[in-house]
Amino acid sequence: MYEYDVFISYRRSASDISEWIRNHFHPRLLEVLDNNRYEDVRIFFDDEVRVGARWPDELSGALLRSRVLVPVCSPKYFRDEWCLAEWFSMADREALATAEPREQRLPLIYPVIFCDSQHFPDWAHERRPRDLQQWNHPFEHFQTAPAYLDFNQRIKQIAAELEELIDRAPEWRGDWPVSTPVVEPPSRARMPRF
Repeated sequence: MYEYDVFISYRRSASDISEWIRNHFHPRLLEVLDNNRYEDVRIFFDDEVRVGARWPDELSGALLRSRVLVPVCSPKYFRDEWCLAEWFSMADREALATAEPREQRLPLIYPVIFCDSQHFPDWAHERRPRDLQQWNHPFEHFQTAPAYLDFNQRIKQIAAELEELIDRAPEWRGDWPVSTPVVEPPSRARMPRF
């Protein structure tokens, strides 16, 4: 069964992107989507991964149980093996879903641009990402700036478009493809010499 309506995919080592998602994008998107829908909305943002949980398992499980992927794109997003695994897992799901004889399916990947889209691969531009570069301020005090009102309006537009994708997502299947990069085991600790 689906557990999440949206899975936010982003380059986790970029602290400004993480802060922007945590401070502005995630809470605003969640609030607007939740206000617009009868059902409770759930968005996966990996801040919610429990301490001590196996991070790769949590990510792949959440992706498997999410209806739509929202990649927060930067040039290095497309060099990150985790980000690419999340993107291509959902692209493979789209291919499987459109192979089924039913009404035309909507996409399951809804990219937004955090910064510098000139260096994105062509296949990413084909998805027509929504440009949020002018509102990519990670600092909490951005919420008091006049530009935040425009950011809020853009989030409302994004939420309306996501609602349609969420509603038209294919029925859940336990065999959706989810790929993850190979995780290197931790190196063995050396015994101290006395």
